[in-house]
Amino acid sequence: MRARGISYDTGWVVGDRIGRPGFDHATCERDLRAVRDDLHCTAVRVMGGDPGRIELAAGVAAGLGLEVWLSPYPLELNDREMLDLFADCARRAERLRRRGAEVVFVTGAEISLMNRGFLPGEDIHERIAGIRAHLGTVGAAVNAFLTRAVATVREHFHGPITYASVPFERVDWAPFDFLSVDLYRSAAVADQYAGALRHLVAQGKPVAITEFGCATYRGAADRGAEGLEIVEYDENRAPVLLNGEFERDEEGQAQYLRENLAEFEAAGIDSAFVFTFALFDHVGELDLASYGIVEAVDDRNWSPKAAFEAVAEAYAGARHDGDHDGRAAAGRSR
Repeated sequence: MRARGISYDTGWVVGDRIGRPGFDHATCERDLRAVRDDLHCTAVRVMGGDPGRIELAAGVAAGLGLEVWLSPYPLELNDREMLDLFADCARRAERLRRRGAEVVFVTGAEISLMNRGFLPGEDIHERIAGIRAHLGTVGAAVNAFLTRAVATVREHFHGPITYASVPFERVDWAPFDFLSVDLYRSAAVADQYAGALRHLVAQGKPVAITEFGCATYRGAADRGAEGLEIVEYDENRAPVLLNGEFERDEEGQAQYLRENLAEFEAAGIDSAFVFTFALFDHVGELDLASYGIVEAVDDRNWSPKAAFEAVAEAYAGARHDGDHDGRAAAGRSR
């Protein structure tokens, strides 16, 4: 693959609440050095809801020589609020691009599920429940909004753009430079997954898998994108507790990622972004539900999982035993 990447969370914004209170420049630089030096990534998808934090992390990543996929991630916003967020972030992305950074602008993600007005429902759970009844109309609503979003972004940003879609949105990719899909392999679609990748590549644009990954409990690989359903959340989307007893399975998570990355190489995927470096709010037993390839000790510090090594090996093409182990430990309780 041309771009070997991972996503990096700068803090989700829901209403007046912003996640990851421990985010700062020093912590971000430490994390992204591990992304470059230990994981051997060439690209990072910088995600979040606060434009200042996104710009900070994107600048750090660019300074480290990483290709930046600058990805504002709106949650529970209306059309006007999303367009304002994109315009702000597009101006910041353009400043970074003009300084010589390689920047791709990601014009939102899974907007029909994460925001208001595309599917009925007051929250993501209600929207998911209503998908089947609205498959015939949701694509038109998404594409109508994306037409406005692309015009807004291109007014301020003059580099390549994309959108992190889910397949049922049926995005018209004509206005975009990359065809990008959040594509999780579950047991229900495992026999169709390789074919779906080939179909995406056959459409003629460079393809990015903007999300793929697996949680860290036994059986999570079969659930794909539904791995977080074992968590109960509060009204602000903050995780509270697991809804049952689950067995830790780091090797299962690692093997899932090895297989995915091999499938992407075989299919000719241009860019791939593991979801995710860390879920910093899934601490303690909540880490079983985390898609992070490191375990969050708190909202600053982390410890590498088996999946960290798996991604590093796949991206490097060779194992770096002694050097890798020492550097990976740098994230622990610093």
